[in-house]
Amino acid sequence: MSAAQQPTPTPVTEPDEPSRWHGIFREITTGNAIISVLAVVLALIVGAVMIAFTNPNVQESAGYFFSRPGDMLSAAWEAVSGAYSALFQGSVYNFRRPGFAAGIKPFTETLTYATPLIAAGLGVALGFRVGLFNIGGRGQMLIAATLGGWVAFALELPAGIHMIAALVAGVLGGALWGGLVGLLKARTGAHEVITTIMLNYVAFYLVSFLLRDGFLKTPGSNNPKSPASKETAVFFDLLGPNYNLHFGFILVIAATVFTWWLLSRSNLGFKFRAVGENPNAAKVAGISVQRMYVYAMLFSGGLVGLAGINQVLGTTTSGFGAGIDSGIGFDAITVALLGRSKPWGVFAAGILFGAFKAGSFSMQAAEGVPIDIVLVVQSLIVLFIAAPPLVRAIFRLPAPGAPHRRPVPNVTQEVAAK
Repeated sequence: MSAAQQPTPTPVTEPDEPSRWHGIFREITTGNAIISVLAVVLALIVGAVMIAFTNPNVQESAGYFFSRPGDMLSAAWEAVSGAYSALFQGSVYNFRRPGFAAGIKPFTETLTYATPLIAAGLGVALGFRVGLFNIGGRGQMLIAATLGGWVAFALELPAGIHMIAALVAGVLGGALWGGLVGLLKARTGAHEVITTIMLNYVAFYLVSFLLRDGFLKTPGSNNPKSPASKETAVFFDLLGPNYNLHFGFILVIAATVFTWWLLSRSNLGFKFRAVGENPNAAKVAGISVQRMYVYAMLFSGGLVGLAGINQVLGTTTSGFGAGIDSGIGFDAITVALLGRSKPWGVFAAGILFGAFKAGSFSMQAAEGVPIDIVLVVQSLIVLFIAAPPLVRAIFRLPAPGAPHRRPVPNVTQEVAAK
């Protein structure tokens, strides 16, 4: 076959690049933030199923489902919508109360519950960024409450100065209790999970002893409870006496800004992140990994201590017992996970969990839904966050880092032999 008879090849054109909006959409759907949001959505869906199946009306109508299926579906909708409506009105805004000032009070309760969760969550998140798992929030809160609480009820100081002194004592107490963990890891290599768990028990029994026979005991009382904090040391109300929101919320906003600046803008924060990403590479680069562990646990314990002193000076000012932590030290781990260890993510996650806590009481009172349902929802959030591939599979999201599939042009041609 001569050259003149050769078929002319079809020119190959490059496929168009994806549009800018397509790139933005892909960046959103492959990011970590969408996983946190969808984890909450999935947990609420599963919670709705549990609310429906535990409702007596739904159980009764299920007995004749095949004859009248609409009754069961209607009962399930009423149970779920009523429960989540009560959750919203108990945590965000109650439309049944007269006036905006009364209606917005549930949201102020949400912020009050969220205040110690945010502070403790920031401490846990900072540890995560350095590769440390600070599970000792309970002990750090107890020591902070002990030192800060003693300053609050035992010393006579002017107003303002007294509050600052108690606040500093509490934060330093939490920082020293957390710094002990960092020191043990730096000097002996002891794993922080083991030491923080053990120090939780040490702090609990130490505080219990001090409340019974030590300097925390209320004179003339056999009740293991400390004396009430003096008025000069108590956090002032932000919105007046009709609301429980206090100065502690302003402090956690400042703590969030400080943690963001520390991790994102400071030289020490760069070292923290470098050690968290790869301690061996950080050591080769001249960073003292052991020193960073000590510094990180000092800051982490101080932030968790802020949660502890918040309980003494803001929430439980009439005296505290050994249960002053109220499980916040462990809930902070969930808050840090949901917030992806980012300061503002932790802030938002703390408000969400504060809303769950504030709304759960309203949900139980109005609809008879057990508070345990809310605890199950919180646990499911952690479960889904820990399994991003499961969330991506359910919502058919692309995996992060997956290449964009572009159409491949077909350049094969059939040449007839002559």
